[in-house]
Amino acid sequence: MAGKDEDYVYDEESGEWMPASDLAAKQASAGQVEVRDAVGNLLADGDQVTLIKDLTVKGAGQTLKQGTLIKAIRLTGDDQEIDCKYPGIKGLVLRAEFVKKR
Repeated sequence: MAGKDEDYVYDEESGEWMPASDLAAKQASAGQVEVRDAVGNLLADGDQVTLIKDLTVKGAGQTLKQGTLIKAIRLTGDDQEIDCKYPGIKGLVLRAEFVKKR
């Protein structure tokens, strides 16, 4: 809740007056992309995930098996892609629909 002495600003998007701190928080969260795994869990940088199906990695000539643990993911800004590190594969990018948060 806003304090008594806080400035109120007009939010053109909603057409309402709101405390300046609330508007700033709303604008900051609007620029962030939510990335969710196959079962709907919210993913964040540094999370560990496991694969929910076997995936053939193009260009690596290798298949990652279901249940493979991927440590320390990194979000890319796309709502369905995550950047991963895996031994022997450089630049691995997985779709969030094929992983489950651990």
